[in-house]
Amino acid sequence: MTSTTETAPVSGPEGPKATNKARVAPLRAHVARKKGKSAKKATHAKGTSKSTKKAAEARDGSKTAKVLDLLKRPGGASAKELMKATGWQPHSVRGFLSGTIGKTMGLTVISIKGEEGVLRYSVKP
Repeated sequence: MTSTTETAPVSGPEGPKATNKARVAPLRAHVARKKGKSAKKATHAKGTSKSTKKAAEARDGSKTAKVLDLLKRPGGASAKELMKATGWQPHSVRGFLSGTIGKTMGLTVISIKGEEGVLRYSVKP
């Protein structure tokens, strides 16, 4: 019994080479894409800014009305009095005086250090 074995063709330096090359996209910078600009900006009704508010617009019985009443007294009000009237913490009272009363309503808040070293806040008429 004789057996013959077949051998596969050997691809060497003379034989064909494989053409399987990795297909990878070219490298790019890691930058977010630019967003397009909108054509028209939104505006507030009647051309007025949203933050324009008068002191007279505070609702009766609201905390803003209570704070304004305390600030309009001749001696003004201390932070403790404002905290007691509103139930807020000290940082909230100071933020309200600066943000809502000062910036949003456009009133001038004056702070005066009293004889006992306690700051008293009032609103300039």
